[in-house]
Amino acid sequence: MAKILIFNATPLAMETRLREAGSPSYEELLQGSIGRHFPRGTPIDYFSLRVADGERFPQGLGIADFDGVWISGSPFNVYRLDQPSVREQIDLAREIWTGGVPTFGSCWGLQLMTAALGGTVRLNPNGREIGVARRLWLTDSGRAAPMFRDKPPAFDALCTHEDEVETLPAGATVLASNDVSGVQAATIAKGRRSFWGVQYHPEFPFSTVAAIISTRVERHLDEGLARSPAEVAEVVADFRAIDAAPGRKDLAWKHGLGRDVLDPTARTIEFRNWFETQVQPFAARR
Repeated sequence: MAKILIFNATPLAMETRLREAGSPSYEELLQGSIGRHFPRGTPIDYFSLRVADGERFPQGLGIADFDGVWISGSPFNVYRLDQPSVREQIDLAREIWTGGVPTFGSCWGLQLMTAALGGTVRLNPNGREIGVARRLWLTDSGRAAPMFRDKPPAFDALCTHEDEVETLPAGATVLASNDVSGVQAATIAKGRRSFWGVQYHPEFPFSTVAAIISTRVERHLDEGLARSPAEVAEVVADFRAIDAAPGRKDLAWKHGLGRDVLDPTARTIEFRNWFETQVQPFAARR
């Protein structure tokens, strides 16, 4: 049985707000992203650790007990070492890397491992990217990478972030970019150590993006992303409607959406590839 650690980097209070606004839990997001690609009989054991709130392993359990780790998104900024738990999360990410357990990082997960291994992260000078990350294109390395097997060479993805990777650590390779962020996906490797990271959120459904937007209305207005609360509310309503009925052609046309973001199987294929090529072989070697 493959055992996966959910490194939950979002405080409970914030995740509760998102769930109240219609998002699944982070545990449900990962289980759904992986589970939709494998038969129900595939044995996978998930263990969630709310690292953002200072939760640590119970006695007798540690990194070595897992075959894979997913590092979730987070509201923190990795360069703000004064923020609660940031230094502790960096230390734990470094411990995971040292332990050699295959790891996948979404958004904050990519930024966190970058900082843990000597790279740098900054506030994106191009501004916030939220809703749909447009026109991501695979580099030459990305086209050949296992992460993007069966993924088109250019695609859109659901996202929310204000920070970006500025410089990657040694052993890293950029796999995808777009006009907003030069590092939309990367791998870091050393010997048998493996980290896959993306700046977007392949685990997100439209309901989660809608929930995030709905809880940050004033911020989006201040940043010029909308001109009124009514405009924000319209986007939220549309995204919730898309989540309930992905076949709505009117909304797909209105927002310029294609199969890469509307089809949950296509949207989460990075997790399938990670589980098949990284987690399962690691579990088999144990």
